[in-house]
Amino acid sequence: MKKHYTILLLFSFFHIVGMWSQEFQIFTVEDFDLKGEVKSCLVTTDYGKELFEFDREGVLTKTVTQYNDTDQDITYYKYNDGELVEKRMESYKNNVLDESTSMANFYEIDTVPNRKVIEKIISYDKQFLEQEQYHYDDDGKLIRVVSSNGEGVDETTLDYSQVKNELTVSTFTNGILQKAVRTSTKNGPNGAQEVILTKEYIDGEPNTALEEVFNSDGKLVTSEDFLYELAEKEFVSQKKRFYYYSEGVLSKVVKKTVNTESTDKYIFQFDSHEPSNWVKQIVTPGNTYITRTIKYYEEEKPEEETSN
Repeated sequence: MKKHYTILLLFSFFHIVGMWSQEFQIFTVEDFDLKGEVKSCLVTTDYGKELFEFDREGVLTKTVTQYNDTDQDITYYKYNDGELVEKRMESYKNNVLDESTSMANFYEIDTVPNRKVIEKIISYDKQFLEQEQYHYDDDGKLIRVVSSNGEGVDETTLDYSQVKNELTVSTFTNGILQKAVRTSTKNGPNGAQEVILTKEYIDGEPNTALEEVFNSDGKLVTSEDFLYELAEKEFVSQKKRFYYYSEGVLSKVVKKTVNTESTDKYIFQFDSHEPSNWVKQIVTPGNTYITRTIKYYEEEKPEEETSN
């Protein structure tokens, strides 16, 4: 998964990802631009806080989204043999658990003949909300998702098409195209680059697109937004961003449209841990900031040998 952590705020990360995504994912410290044996990371912005907790293997086990002094969401993740088996999201309003908006996700995993995962979503007041069935092919790729709830059943299918160095994954819901993601490689000024073009559709009709280019180190170097123009019957560029790095750290982002150009400069402060992580990000000229309070696991000491 490509990480845009230095551009997108981490706050409300899981609301951006979506509560009921088409394919659940196990998140680790790397997904949050963290290095080393991180125990917890408290992200503070000028409008709220979010806490992430990890086990010693670097797997996410808990998040706390703090909206204000009395309202918060807490999510717990439970694993078994490296598989996510349970997720609980508890919503507190005025420091009281709201059972109607709190929910539990349970996962049943079957690998015979092919991998299949059944996800059941139930509210804390015992209301059935939704069931998802994830079906995979012989290579372990997700190919079908069957969603059922009180309003009926929907089927999402994923079609994979490989042409030379281009892989396109097309997503259909009840047979109607929703999204197409094309991943390809090309030669750039500093080596091979990966290009990801994501096209979004509404009722099967093209709507928006995003093209992202990553360098050989996996860092985002350009991203461009497109809007489909019916008159021209093509995607037309709306904004393009250029990302610049200094010693591997994002230093500025230049944003260009047809009539405007602006630059955001990024300033980072790092902690003294080895390996180090950034603990403050300031973006000028807006002077927005993010601070991260990071706690690490203590290094495990080897057991002393005892002599007989």
